[in-house]
Amino acid sequence: MTPAPATLDTIAQLRSRMAGMQDGLPRLPLETHPALTGLVQLRAGGSYAVDSASLALALLAGPSKAGSWAAAVGVSDFGAEAARALGVDLDRTVLVPEPGEQWLEVIGALVDVVTVVLVKPPGRVPEQVAAKLGARLRKRSAALVVLGDWPRAEVRLTTRSPAWSGVGEGHGHLRARRILVEAQRGSAPPRRGALWFPAEDQTYRRAEDPSFQQGLAPVAEAAS
Repeated sequence: MTPAPATLDTIAQLRSRMAGMQDGLPRLPLETHPALTGLVQLRAGGSYAVDSASLALALLAGPSKAGSWAAAVGVSDFGAEAARALGVDLDRTVLVPEPGEQWLEVIGALVDVVTVVLVKPPGRVPEQVAAKLGARLRKRSAALVVLGDWPRAEVRLTTRSPAWSGVGEGHGHLRARRILVEAQRGSAPPRRGALWFPAEDQTYRRAEDPSFQQGLAPVAEAAS
């Protein structure tokens, strides 16, 4: 007896769902830095493109502070003190500052043993390469944070309007930096939020006031 077309369609749909489950489950949420609450939720199997080194370290810090292993590949100027201030446990962080042409192989090996990998690609990454690595991330329940552009990124985080406090008329010291962050997930409307990165007490957190406060001077950000 030949199955009815409706039954065949149901079977095909179930097979497709099972394949997706095997490829992507569990898409478990990973610990995310409190400063990024409401903007992005780090998840196992996801890739996240950022334009700021401090935001990249903040994404690395969530799982690291929760006890997971992390890694940084191709980030020759990795700021250890900045990472520590954000909550990265350097004792559980693998650093590969100069992977050379084998950087993709290095990432592939690391996602087998760490929860989150930060990478700074040496150049443009082909779509098919990103897709292959994405499948490995889902299989290993690891997350990828990219300092730069990345095809198929689940979320793209960009910074806007950096402003510092503490500088008067030719005197004083920079004490706090406030930035606006935009999180773009696919074609959905972007989420935006203001962050202290850092605040005057050297913590990293959401800024309550969405407008620039008196005493903050917008500046061109030379380095994040």
